[in-house]
Amino acid sequence: QVQLVESGGGLVQAGGSLRLSCAASGFTFSSYTMGWFRQAPGKEREFVSAIRWSGGNTYYADSVKGRFTVSRDNAKNTVYLQMNSLKPEDTAVYYCARQFRISGTVYAKQWYDGWGQGSQVTVSS
Repeated sequence: QVQLVESGGGLVQAGGSLRLSCAASGFTFSSYTMGWFRQAPGKEREFVSAIRWSGGNTYYADSVKGRFTVSRDNAKNTVYLQMNSLKPEDTAVYYCARQFRISGTVYAKQWYDGWGQGSQVTVSS
C-alpha cells in the first residue's frame, strides 16, 4: 500500500532554513504528482507545493513562493521541500501526499492520498 514518511522537521529561528524529505514506497513513485501540505494548530490543512511526475512543473502557495523549493529524485523515490527565509507563520505540521486523481487540481487536498505522519516545523521569532 501507499506509504509516505516525512523527515527533516525541527525548531529553527526566523530567517533560517530546513529541508524536508518524504520517502515513498508501495507505488510507482515516478508516475505521480506529489504534494506538500501543512496544518497549523486550529487551522485547516493547506496546500504548500506540488511537483509533477517528471519534475518539470512545480506549484506553490503564494505564501511560500520565492522561499520554498520543491524537488524530487525518482531514482530514490523521494520528494523534498527546501524551506528558506522561514517565518513564525510557517510553523505547522508538514505532510506529503500522492495525487491520485490526475484530473483534479494540484491545489486541493481531496485529490491526494497516502498521507504520512507529518513532520513538525517550528519557527521561533
